Amino acid sequence: MKKLMIALAAIGIVALMVWGYYQAIYVAPTEATMGEVQRIFYYHVPNAMLCFLFFAISFVASILFLAWRRSAPSRALVADAWALAGAEVGVVFCTVVLITGPLWGKPVWGIWWTWDARLTTTLVLWLIYVSYLLLRKFAAGPQMQTLAAVLSIFGALDVPIVYMANRWWRTQHPSPVFFGGDDSGIKDPQMLAAFGWNVLAWGFWGLAILLIRVYVERRQQAIDTANAAAALAAD
Repeated sequence: MKKLMIALAAIGIVALMVWGYYQAIYVAPTEATMGEVQRIFYYHVPNAMLCFLFFAISFVASILFLAWRRSAPSRALVADAWALAGAEVGVVFCTVVLITGPLWGKPVWGIWWTWDARLTTTLVLWLIYVSYLLLRKFAAGPQMQTLAAVLSIFGALDVPIVYMANRWWRTQHPSPVFFGGDDSGIKDPQMLAAFGWNVLAWGFWGLAILLIRVYVERRQQAIDTANAAAALAAD
């Protein structure tokens, strides 16, 4: 039954992604100013929103790890697994944002990259969480998880700065599509539907990967705990 449920979930996620692609490429009308290249929007913006979500998961889990690491070590390990998984999935989505942004920007702006506030703070966010993953990969010792949790919390502080960058400063990046306080947002219902379907599809995909990574990390923690216990017994 468990394998059947996993298979059905996988089929559902694939179906959502295919439907989102169909809506973005074939159903949504061509944008009058930018033309076909604007269709990158249906992937660029959902991935940006979702990278914020998964970094937020890492942020909350890191706080819980720091709160529980002495009083409830077993719960702290669960939180640590969620923090690591959230950071990993967030980096994947943030990488897509940094790739699709220049692909969209070159035809529209005439340049691949500009060091404006939105783009620079997004790159800084990506670098912080890549540093977090490198720390988790190559550092060792009892303080590694604590240092990683602090780094995750520090990185998450950049998320609201990224979000507000093109509201606080004049940037090359377009004005906010949603909640921007003006009439620049998308109003066409077919465009909104294509956007919504892709947020849903990639959100479920990200959630599935997150749960898989939490499961794998918890298994690894169990193995590490068993190995440590065996080493102590041998001594």
